[in-house]
Amino acid sequence: MSMLTPPGMGGKYRITGDRYPRMRRPRNRRRILLGVIGTVAALGLVGWGTMQLIDVFSGSGGRKVRAAGKADCKRQSGPRPSGLPLPKPGDITVNVYNATPRSGLAKETADELKKRGFKIGKIGNATPEYDKKIKGAGVLLGAPNSVDGRIKVLGTQLAGAETKADELRKGEDVDLIIGDAFKALTDEKDADQALASLSSPSPTPSGTRTC
Repeated sequence: MSMLTPPGMGGKYRITGDRYPRMRRPRNRRRILLGVIGTVAALGLVGWGTMQLIDVFSGSGGRKVRAAGKADCKRQSGPRPSGLPLPKPGDITVNVYNATPRSGLAKETADELKKRGFKIGKIGNATPEYDKKIKGAGVLLGAPNSVDGRIKVLGTQLAGAETKADELRKGEDVDLIIGDAFKALTDEKDADQALASLSSPSPTPSGTRTC
């Protein structure tokens, strides 16, 4: 009889051999599942953090910010804020007045403007409001709606002229009132270049925006 056989048990109930059963702790499946989920989550966070670092050092994030800012900015273009084309000299009637003591200036200036394509209206001496009271080269006077159009075109012909708007004026003609500092109209070649630049302004330089 084997030493493992309990007393009182014999026959077919004998235990033989040198191996005996061992007790094992039951496996905790829940703990294993939570461990797997935690490992996957940790790997995901590490991967996401790596991608963010790559974006920062590669500069792609900065490009996205600049692109978004660029979409909010608008470039200014066009010869006039209203979008209307500037009038041609042939569409502008100019009244020429002399506010200086020198005689003949109004007629000479009017003849030169006519050669350059402008229409000529009245010619004469300036009114008492301006006569012998203009120290500069001259004054360009017209209705408020002519300042950004007809007066601007006429201004290419006389550098340094002062621009004024008469709130009570309704007509489309403009006045050129000759002042004490007047010597001559702007050289025709320079005036033509100024008029061309005014009609077709240079494009906005690259990278310059208004927001």
